[in-house]
Amino acid sequence: MELILPVPETASGELDDATLIEHYAPPPEATRWLRVNFVSSADGAVEVDGNSHALSSEDDMRAFRFIRMRCDVLITGAGTVRTDGYQALRMSPERVEWRRAHGLPDHPVMAVVTRSADLDLSMPLFTQAPQRPIVITCERAPVERRLAAEEVADVLVAGDDGVDFATALDLLEERGLRQQLCEGGPHILGELTAADLVDELCLTLSPVLAGAGSGRITDGPSSPLRRMRLAQALHANGNLLLRYIRLR
Repeated sequence: MELILPVPETASGELDDATLIEHYAPPPEATRWLRVNFVSSADGAVEVDGNSHALSSEDDMRAFRFIRMRCDVLITGAGTVRTDGYQALRMSPERVEWRRAHGLPDHPVMAVVTRSADLDLSMPLFTQAPQRPIVITCERAPVERRLAAEEVADVLVAGDDGVDFATALDLLEERGLRQQLCEGGPHILGELTAADLVDELCLTLSPVLAGAGSGRITDGPSSPLRRMRLAQALHANGNLLLRYIRLR
């Protein structure tokens, strides 16, 4: 066991942007890579008053923006889209420039997971998207809702009574969307963990205690332990930015 002395306060600018971006590079041998990104309080809360914004910070958001910049597709659940007020997935000019230099389209694709296909299709996420979004659903979703979603998004049907995430990720990969980022919610992380699909967990621990009442970053079906290794730990103004990679 290694003794780690208390970490002194560090400025969020200690790592320049280029260095921080490289810290979040996927393994070079990875073809398809599923990364999940969450923030939680020090006592394990995933949200405060219904969303995660109170737990985030500029340091967390800085890493968050670079993690998004690297992905081909951003996956999130319909509930998280509604709760956190997702807008159209659009990169800043600087991040567009970085993506172009690395052979990527200007903007990642947004993929919304919903078992019921009950979506507000007038949201900017759909109507103002620079890349046509994807709706991932299942056979049980009413046909009329699927047809309505097809007006503003590509609809992928994966699974019968619920979304089969292994199939969904395969369908995304078939479209060339190999660098896959999931931002929640907790039930989706639980489903991905149960199916043993998570390659990497990026977790920011916020230096606050939220107290009782909030859920964890994961929910849903029980699953065996999935062993991970700590690949990275960054500290910024009390925030601990952790990166775990699955042991194979």
